[in-house]
Amino acid sequence: MINLHANDLRTFVPSKDFALSKDFYSALGCELEWSDANLALFNLAGSRFYLQRYYVKEWAENSMLHISVQDAANCFADITELVESGRFPSVRVAPPKQEPYGALITYVWDPSGVLLHLAQWDEV
Repeated sequence: MINLHANDLRTFVPSKDFALSKDFYSALGCELEWSDANLALFNLAGSRFYLQRYYVKEWAENSMLHISVQDAANCFADITELVESGRFPSVRVAPPKQEPYGALITYVWDPSGVLLHLAQWDEV
């Protein structure tokens, strides 16, 4: 077996409107660490992802980020307020749903259709 000696893993997230998506992820509390005209590096709780100025509808609508949170209901309330502000007209949020694998999930669709799973895990 190969040992890559890896110390980080980052995914690439598509954006239909790069500036709007940057604003959206910043509004969610993601820290913008670096950006140029086509790529932005965000940090959330020590994990990083790249937002890119690139969009393919089928890819975006099949992309997902799973984010562990302390309180899915509170996330739902906060994001509902953000949606109702009108800043991000294409963003959608669904009320928390208990999933059979043990997490309470608030689903959020970002401005490009990427699905975020905001997961509150059951106590073990």
